[in-house]
Amino acid sequence: MDEGDEMDIDTLISRARRRGGPDGVNKHRASLDDDSLSMPLVTPGETVTQDPQWMRGHGTYIPLTAANGALPVASAPVTTIISTLAGTLVKTNKLLSISPLATRYTPQIGDLVLGRIHSVQTKRWLVDITSTSLAVLLLSSINLPGGILRRRTAADELQIRGFFSEGDLLVAEVQSLMGPEGGIASLHTRSLRYGKLRNGTLVAVGGGGVVRGRRHVWTITTAAGGEVDIVAGVNGWIWIAKSTSNGPAGGSEKAGGDGKPGVSITRLEEESSEGIYSSVNDHISPATRREIARLTQCVRAMARWNVPVDEAGLNAVYEASVSEELEVMGEEMDVYTEGPAIDRRAGVAYWVDGERGRKVVERGLRALGRK
Repeated sequence: MDEGDEMDIDTLISRARRRGGPDGVNKHRASLDDDSLSMPLVTPGETVTQDPQWMRGHGTYIPLTAANGALPVASAPVTTIISTLAGTLVKTNKLLSISPLATRYTPQIGDLVLGRIHSVQTKRWLVDITSTSLAVLLLSSINLPGGILRRRTAADELQIRGFFSEGDLLVAEVQSLMGPEGGIASLHTRSLRYGKLRNGTLVAVGGGGVVRGRRHVWTITTAAGGEVDIVAGVNGWIWIAKSTSNGPAGGSEKAGGDGKPGVSITRLEEESSEGIYSSVNDHISPATRREIARLTQCVRAMARWNVPVDEAGLNAVYEASVSEELEVMGEEMDVYTEGPAIDRRAGVAYWVDGERGRKVVERGLRALGRK
């Protein structure tokens, strides 16, 4: 989480506390029955209500008292419901629950996720996908170099770090859920659209920051840097990389992600090669790096102003940033330098952040007809 997000949360919490004072809290809580009110923000330890007609739900608790057979708590009635989370108050009939401001990703079968190798074990990897538990990627759930279809042997186990090692980034699909409550995801990369990621940068927008949609992998034709691949994981991680003939994860362009059919079994050996597990980046021109940086700023601006990322939204915000830059900087700018565009006349850099980021996001959403 960046500094701006921390400031936003601090601001929200301070506003919640300013409702304060016993009179202010009681007056606010007494109006819970008014459906016209927006959902208020609560903080951990804050009294939600003392009205006995309400039942406690997720994110709340009733303090222990002598009346309910536990240790006494000073000046805490039995009917007091107290929040345990920072979030918004949700009313369901007479049930009060708290929807947290930030949550971790809950895996579902079929989700496309981005992950980072946490550790290497016998015949498997443990992968961080920002969930409550580490995901599992089995050695039998990956493609072997050259597309060889065979059982995994002891030789494959010995060179397991040659496929993925600690810190490597990858894109995979949730194949199944394990554990007593189904909270542990089992991943697979048995498709050329999945595998190790390189030639790009990672942006984290948090849980709920990416919209589940039909496509999570697409290509944007940028203003001056050629084509750039976008891989939006449902778990809130987004990969922005230089577009290559092998796709963002080293597979073929025909391997899916754009609605086209994948590579057949008979052509798997032709399309798969040793390069799919390479950690060496290709040469990336300064113009392409600049457009990757611009897209990264667009994603962060959308996250900063609570706009979920999807294909149409990101494309519109990117086009809005290009138009905004031309209007602000004019034609006299150097777009082939590393970093932001530089105005040759004044030496002023252009970034999509702060108030300008808000304007760019609003302009993009208006172009889509969204508010």
